[in-house]
Amino acid sequence: MNAVRYRTGSGDVRLGRLDGETITDAGPSGPEGFVPTPENWRLIADASGDTCAVGDVQLLHPVEPRKILAIGLNYRDHAEESELEIPEVPVVFSKATSALIGHGETIVVPREETRPDWEAELAVVIGRRTYRASLADALDAVGGYTAINDVSGRRAQLETPLRQFVYGKSFDTFAPLGPSIASVDGVDLADVQVSSRIGDEVLQDSNTRNLIFSVAEIIEYLSRGITLEPGDVIATGTPGGVGDGRDPKRYLQPGEVIEVSVSGVGTLSNPVQYEQ
Repeated sequence: MNAVRYRTGSGDVRLGRLDGETITDAGPSGPEGFVPTPENWRLIADASGDTCAVGDVQLLHPVEPRKILAIGLNYRDHAEESELEIPEVPVVFSKATSALIGHGETIVVPREETRPDWEAELAVVIGRRTYRASLADALDAVGGYTAINDVSGRRAQLETPLRQFVYGKSFDTFAPLGPSIASVDGVDLADVQVSSRIGDEVLQDSNTRNLIFSVAEIIEYLSRGITLEPGDVIATGTPGGVGDGRDPKRYLQPGEVIEVSVSGVGTLSNPVQYEQ
């Protein structure tokens, strides 16, 4: 089952159940968007309102999280292309929630950023308040899954000796999220395909079988010191194939459309333009 948040032609923001290319209305959205609690999933399952085609509405990023936590270097091939050692514990950083945009919205690259890059990732959306989860119970915290493009300004990220992740990854529009949230029973964590492409050019194509730290391990680690709240988003890392790891290097160009696909969730598509 997949939930979406969308804006109608009249400007109303609604929640709905996504079945293929059809949305069944589930009622108005609150300011927090779709928080994947059991109660809200029942609302989506029972949706019986008007229907509309996906192409007739604007899909929004489905949730308004309090925080976005992200894991770096969580696929072996990405660590290798970055010429960095395989980490012994998860590498954690954050992205500003002000960077969020939805499916179809434009990634706008700041004038100063000369190396805008893509990172396709499976994202976890928390469904219940969690602190100090055990490894065995960690997945109980998950309310659903979505896709995120951890767009990264490599110039800003790498211009200091200590690699300032947060700034270059938090520019406005640098966190496309969506297009839907998939229920936990709709995603097999052991076999999630994560890919990105521009047109016919496949950029990344990997599987969660290649994660260094599993979703359960990530949640157990993060919740040792951070309370995870319903609606919070965890980006689980990107596979190899990012632009900065290529030879020659390749970055997002104005006029391109970057697509991030996560099996069970769908394809998140965003055009690119440079700030004038």
